Amino acid sequence: MGQAPTIHRLTLQDALDLTELLMTKSWRATPVLLTLLAACEPPPVDDSLPSSNEAPARRPADHRMWEPCGTSVRRLADIHPGPQEAAIQEGLHGDGLLFFTADDGQHGAELWTSSGTQGEGTRLLRDIAPGPEGSNPTDLTRVGDRLFFIADDGVNGRALWTSDGTSEGTSLVKRVLPIGAGQGEGQTLVAYKGRLYFSAAAPGGAHGNELWTSDGTDAGTHEVADLVPGEDSSFPRRFTVHDGSLYFVISVGEENWLVRSEGGAAFTPLLKVFEDTVIFRMKSVGGRLFFLVDPDEGEATLYVTDGTAAGTRRLRFFPGRYPHDLVPFQGRLYFSAGSDAPEGEELWVSDGTVSGTRRVKDIRPGAEGSAPAFLAVLGDHLYFAADDGQHGRELWVSDGTSKGTKLFADLVPGTEGASPTEVTAIQGWLFFGATTGHGAEPWVSNGTVSSTRKLDAGTARAPRAFIRSGWDVFFTAEDEASGRELYALPFRPANECTQTKP
Repeated sequence: MGQAPTIHRLTLQDALDLTELLMTKSWRATPVLLTLLAACEPPPVDDSLPSSNEAPARRPADHRMWEPCGTSVRRLADIHPGPQEAAIQEGLHGDGLLFFTADDGQHGAELWTSSGTQGEGTRLLRDIAPGPEGSNPTDLTRVGDRLFFIADDGVNGRALWTSDGTSEGTSLVKRVLPIGAGQGEGQTLVAYKGRLYFSAAAPGGAHGNELWTSDGTDAGTHEVADLVPGEDSSFPRRFTVHDGSLYFVISVGEENWLVRSEGGAAFTPLLKVFEDTVIFRMKSVGGRLFFLVDPDEGEATLYVTDGTAAGTRRLRFFPGRYPHDLVPFQGRLYFSAGSDAPEGEELWVSDGTVSGTRRVKDIRPGAEGSAPAFLAVLGDHLYFAADDGQHGRELWVSDGTSKGTKLFADLVPGTEGASPTEVTAIQGWLFFGATTGHGAEPWVSNGTVSSTRKLDAGTARAPRAFIRSGWDVFFTAEDEASGRELYALPFRPANECTQTKP
């Protein structure tokens, strides 16, 4: 067993990623199953930038033009009356409904829905565990028109549930608990080929934690394969879908493996690491899957794979905190990294090659760095928050080149900065929080400086978790009188707004 990992500038997300590393130290399986692995064979920038930020962002041709309906934001409900927070979590877009979890102070944490500024409104979907304790739903995952999640009804323990968006259609699927559910271990439940995949062990079963699948029925919920035969477990985890295949990590003896699967019993081994090493933060970019590897040091190396063992390779080690805010842009991976490097934490890019993994621009020369964060892609540009040491922390824009990476808007002139947070691209618009004198307030922009404006959310501050569902953009915000509650801005296809447009 290795020494405790060295933590550098640990954030909440970094702590969640370390959860698996710490847990894997206690996971053991049978001796390395070389015969099992041997049987699994693998299958046979644009540098231009518009001269002015006033150029409209290009929007996908297969989408309608969407727009905010005015600038007035509505609080949808005082879910938890009084100044206490409603503990809103896990917002997920459904078919015209936003699914989320909340605690109204009477039913405990339960599953809720909201139709936003129209329809039936915001309501408790079902009181799964009657009483103040609540069922604590987690891991909300959509598969087709159904929602899957983990909850405890007080009778069956934490188990797999499903919902069609109605109280009557919210029910227990099977008394089986996916491993890592609600423990911050990345994607615990994943939609793949119209089914749900996850890792679980049947109560009293003889196969340990293995790969399972579900169609939403008891009969259709079953183990896919006993990847490590017998009572020992392979602990499938860190699921992601990339290029038509399902990728995940398994444990085999004292080794961890990154594997690729088509949803059946067979799988293709791609990379072997030792038991204390964690593989995490997978990001699909075109035909390549990027991911991080931490060998129990609290620092990570960037890897890439094309879906074959031969095409799985190491790209670059990054000292300090983990590379973060990984986003695909123009067929490459962009991210923030290098907190302990001489140039500090800056914007990086990788095209999947060692030579093509490089810093985009030294925005703030020196060891402190500009610390880019909240990376979001809107049309032909990448937007993010950064501090160049002159303007404070403000919103920046990049076309992917050093020359085309520049300050987008100096919302608070001087060195203080507006400290943009939660930068989120939705249907051709950016939503974010910014502090311009009255606390962090919600803002919107279509990628031009002239369109960048503050939304009117009254006394609500600190917006978080912007998400579109139906004809609204939802987010949570905090008010001294009502605590953190759910808010929405009408956001509809062009010509569908019924009030003054911005």
